[in-house]
Amino acid sequence: MRILDAHQHFWDLSANYLPWLADKPVNFRYGNYDAIKRNYMPEDLRADAAEFELVGSVFIETEWNPEDPAGEVAWVAGVRDTSGLPSVMVAQAWLDRADAPDVLAGHGRTSFVRGIRHKPKAAAAPTDVMKGAPGSMGDPAWRRGYALLAPNGLSFDLQTPWWHLAEAADLVQAFPETQLILNHTGLPADRSDEGLAGWREAMRILARNSNAAVKISGLGQRGQRWSADANRGVVLDTIDIFGIDRCMFASNFPVDSLVGDYRTIFSGFAEIVSDLPAAEQEKLFLGNAARIYRIDLEERS
Repeated sequence: MRILDAHQHFWDLSANYLPWLADKPVNFRYGNYDAIKRNYMPEDLRADAAEFELVGSVFIETEWNPEDPAGEVAWVAGVRDTSGLPSVMVAQAWLDRADAPDVLAGHGRTSFVRGIRHKPKAAAAPTDVMKGAPGSMGDPAWRRGYALLAPNGLSFDLQTPWWHLAEAADLVQAFPETQLILNHTGLPADRSDEGLAGWREAMRILARNSNAAVKISGLGQRGQRWSADANRGVVLDTIDIFGIDRCMFASNFPVDSLVGDYRTIFSGFAEIVSDLPAAEQEKLFLGNAARIYRIDLEERS
């Protein structure tokens, strides 16, 4: 199986300052994450993916020192030069900060940076959503930064709970020239009937907009090992809602190594979509990520 991993991370904890890995632990959705407080580099990803043909990857910002977003880009440039991975990068930027114009302009001038990720402020529950909250997708200051993405040739990776997807739909409608890629399947952590019904409706609201795509990843559940049976419904619902051409599979490694090994996750994806035509499977595992993140696989070979 040929894979273009659409969402992965590298870090060298001796050289990089990642506050969430180096300082006081954060409240993480998978629970304890001590097991990933170790270096993770291209040779580790290749070893984890050894049973597959890994043709490229998309590096997603790692919550590097927020005072130095350009530092992560420079570090990734060196990693690419020595290892050939990642293919491209989604960099850090803080859209509501005064330095956003300069940071985004720098990212836009970097040949392998395709977009940015800035996790907007999120409510803890659907009932707590406050329209226009500072730091949210409705915050005017945040949107001023978002408006600078398209002029700099940048897409946007969105990581937020599903109950903020109506705000995301409003965002992509207001900025139709900007490609938005939803991370981690909209975070359907609540697998109750009520929780999944809310998630599906929110995903439908976002999917009505052609400039929104989704990465099927990050499907682990606290205290459970990753399995195809546990995630089949979510995967198939996502494909049904967004359509084959706007979905892509990703590992979220090394983070999702907390819930399953690489083989289990990608073999699980393959099992779930085994009834689809081969051409559609190729889009999910490789083609869509190459198109959406503008990766020339021949150039990187």
